[in-house]
Amino acid sequence: MKYEVFTVEKDPGTRVATLWHDNAERRNAMGPAFWKELPLVMEELANDREVRAVVLAGRGRDFSVGLDLKTMMGTLEGGREALLEQILRLQRSISSVADCPKPVVAAVHGYCLGGGVDLATACDIRYASADAVFSIRETRMAMVADVGTLQRLPAIVGKGFVAELALTGDDIPASRAKEIHLVNEVFPDAESTLAAARSLAARIARNSPRAVTGTKRVLQFCEGKSVADGLRYVAVWNAAFLPSKDLEEAVRAFLEKREPEFTGE
Repeated sequence: MKYEVFTVEKDPGTRVATLWHDNAERRNAMGPAFWKELPLVMEELANDREVRAVVLAGRGRDFSVGLDLKTMMGTLEGGREALLEQILRLQRSISSVADCPKPVVAAVHGYCLGGGVDLATACDIRYASADAVFSIRETRMAMVADVGTLQRLPAIVGKGFVAELALTGDDIPASRAKEIHLVNEVFPDAESTLAAARSLAARIARNSPRAVTGTKRVLQFCEGKSVADGLRYVAVWNAAFLPSKDLEEAVRAFLEKREPEFTGE
């Protein structure tokens, strides 16, 4: 499919897809096309058997400056019921990234503000360039962040850091983001950040797709659950999915001292 503000690049050799937010002239601000197309492109990638991992990046000088106020304010007007449905629709759009059965690695550079943080925190892993700047900007705009940051970020950095960032709306550099574990690693520039994210995604994509999807789902389920609940869930998951051709291939490759070739079956 062709999209207005997204471009997909696929590398058949690594089975990694790079999903570009391709709206550089608006600094990847999130307008109507973004919210409409994001769940569509994530569904396309989720159903593509040739793609095993996704890198999410932004064209131009920034990852995203957040909500496009110029084009979106009109859509956020109306009665309470209409506004509620609109907010829920935007939430579903961002959640399509978290819900993707395949791991998504964010490669962040430049500004990552407001909705950009919502998008980055919906990814499984975040890398950043040294020039990256993060901000939960909504509070400074007389809004409450409402499409995922306040729900996902506490599990990533802890409640205290979330409260500090969300209540102040302060900008923080990539170095501080790494200190609080908002990002895994910081790289010199956007190019090296993208290369590192693609390398990471390629290493993930070499593993069994069943095992990768299962690991992502178990990690998601365990958030906020007891250890006992998590153990029960993974036991049920493996009882259902452990017997597979991929498992047979892994054992055979180990015995034959070669790299396994997984098919996802």
